[in-house]
Amino acid sequence: MGQEGLEQKDQELEELGQVTLEENQNKHKIHLLSIIGEVEGHENASGASKTTKYDHVLPKLAEIEDDKTVQGLLVLLNTSGGDVDAGLAIAEMIASLSIPSVSLVLGGSHSIGVPLAVASDYSFIVPTGTMMIHPVRMSGMVIGTSQTYDYFNMIQDRILTFVEKHSNISYNQLKSLMHNTKMLTKDLGTVLVGEQAVKEGLIDAVGGIREALEKLHQMI
Repeated sequence: MGQEGLEQKDQELEELGQVTLEENQNKHKIHLLSIIGEVEGHENASGASKTTKYDHVLPKLAEIEDDKTVQGLLVLLNTSGGDVDAGLAIAEMIASLSIPSVSLVLGGSHSIGVPLAVASDYSFIVPTGTMMIHPVRMSGMVIGTSQTYDYFNMIQDRILTFVEKHSNISYNQLKSLMHNTKMLTKDLGTVLVGEQAVKEGLIDAVGGIREALEKLHQMI
């Protein structure tokens, strides 16, 4: 790789948290996408927040699909959640790629991070990684009408349906975890740690970067 290519690679890593891995013995070209901090939607998060901007990620995923030299996608997740529409848009893009994809949950993949983690063809979570499942929340003014309640249910259904389709957990079991009242003293929901996420059928296996890359090379 020339100097210009190295500089472009460093810039992508610094600005977007993305880089292409190709210096491996299998000679596979793998794109690395990191989903870190808050998933940012139509509104900008505060300048102090670590964010993943969906308007950066979506065009890159389209470019990856169109680039026939890219053979696989590795997604690293450590996210607190964020914008539902933006998160689902990214998840749908990952799920629709024609190349093999593997995800790895590191620190955590909470809230809208759950569908992002299961969107890939195969998913891993490190032993100390966490996944928080809770009902849909809205910020700002909420009108107290039955239509608002129906709208919340519609958003929740979109999330539950996507996760059920792309993992081994049932719709009703996921909904039960989402509305659990026994774990979080001031909130509804469930936190799953490492192996628990696998036992529930949400994630495929416990593992780290070694296992994730080995799996992706096998799939390629």
